[in-house]
Amino acid sequence: MKKINKTLCFVVLGASVVVTACGGGGGSDNSDANASQDKGVKPVPVTPSPSPAPAPRPAPAPTPVPSPSPSSDPTANTGSGSGSGSTPTPTPTPTPTPTPTPTPTPTPTPTPTPTPVTNNTVPIIVDRTLNGINSLYVTATICYPGMQGSSQCATVDHMLLDTGSVGVRVVASALGSALASQLPAQTGATNDPTGNAPIAQCAQFNSGYTWGSIKRADVTIGNELAGNLPIQVIGDGAFATPSDCITNGGLSLNTISALGAKGVIGIGPGIRDFPAAAQTTLSATYYYCTSSGSCTNTRVPLDTQVMNPVAGFMSDNNGTIISLPALLPGGQLTATGQLTFGVSTQQNNTLPSNVNIVPLNQNGLFATVYKGRTYSYSAIDSGSNVYFFPDDGTIPTTLVWSDKWYGPPSLLSLSANLKASNGSGTPATATFSLGNATNLLASGYAAYDSLGAPMSGAFIWGLPFFYGRNVYTVLNNAKVGSQTGPFVAF
Repeated sequence: MKKINKTLCFVVLGASVVVTACGGGGGSDNSDANASQDKGVKPVPVTPSPSPAPAPRPAPAPTPVPSPSPSSDPTANTGSGSGSGSTPTPTPTPTPTPTPTPTPTPTPTPTPTPTPVTNNTVPIIVDRTLNGINSLYVTATICYPGMQGSSQCATVDHMLLDTGSVGVRVVASALGSALASQLPAQTGATNDPTGNAPIAQCAQFNSGYTWGSIKRADVTIGNELAGNLPIQVIGDGAFATPSDCITNGGLSLNTISALGAKGVIGIGPGIRDFPAAAQTTLSATYYYCTSSGSCTNTRVPLDTQVMNPVAGFMSDNNGTIISLPALLPGGQLTATGQLTFGVSTQQNNTLPSNVNIVPLNQNGLFATVYKGRTYSYSAIDSGSNVYFFPDDGTIPTTLVWSDKWYGPPSLLSLSANLKASNGSGTPATATFSLGNATNLLASGYAAYDSLGAPMSGAFIWGLPFFYGRNVYTVLNNAKVGSQTGPFVAF
């Protein structure tokens, strides 16, 4: 494995090659600079939704008033009287008039208690469809901005769900050539003298790169929509790959087979992928392209950069929760879980009071203390398929597909402390297991919770960390109760 050389990184593991990848930049992306073109760019402070009002208690039916009894018959005058002694004529008994019975007031039908709407969740899966190991996938629908018809949209499955990078990147062939070419180009590069030249990006990874146009699209994940979002269309062929991208980037990851996914959904703590590129012209990053063969390095304003889709939602836009089940010993053929949008924005995403909270710096990083050594380059990263941490010589290694993995003779139970990079707060202890990669991978499964590989100078808590946990990622400057992002929690 090579050392990661950029922040907010992800790892793609194919059947015969391990690709270590870095796809997002560091630096602050303060939300006040993000507002101009996008809806919901700034994560808004949110509070838990109030509980539904209880159903009204039904009013008792009124008791009907009883009808009054008829009056007694008047008695005939039978007393003796003076006179001739003739018999008097009796007075007839009057017929009583009945009092009408009132109609009872109908009993009101109780109002049912509404079932809370959970429109902020979407299924996620780990499988071998694209020959990946511990590759976590989600489905997204990508449309021409403002259009929802079938001819203007593509639903793309097996997008890598990545808490270690920022933004939506989709392989052009997964969109289809028509939609990929029709999506409106992002323009507005700072150095572009015309202001109208299309922007393209070289997203560098340590073992490869993605190259493609920056386009605008509506991105829907589950029921949540991020409208008019800047995304990267990987390998669209619109512009020749710049030489510095090839030199610095290594292998091309511009196809589904090379990437091990049909795209990437980057939901890390950042809002934009390379905030530093708004201030400085970075090598092999953003370009404006005046023709198919001419692209020039450039600065780009924040509102033209590839953007975290969660920050673009109109609600539930302050973070995410990834929930995956615990695995059987030795791994599983597949694993299914749930991605929940928002943290403490609805009844189904409340941040527990006893959760471990790890503050992040503006690059999305924290520190890991492992065996007495502190690794300040640490991240909880669903896009990395194993635990990556330095080899101190105490754990045996093994070769798999010509790459070095950890291979202890028996399962190891390990632990480390996670803390803020500046040392503030109380460290959180995390336990993890490490197994023999050769033995585990012989099963041909997709999901493993104890795979690890050596990496110098960094500690990356990859997808194995997510199994059996709820892992929360809260975005930069977002509020959750008294806590302010960025932070991760588990």
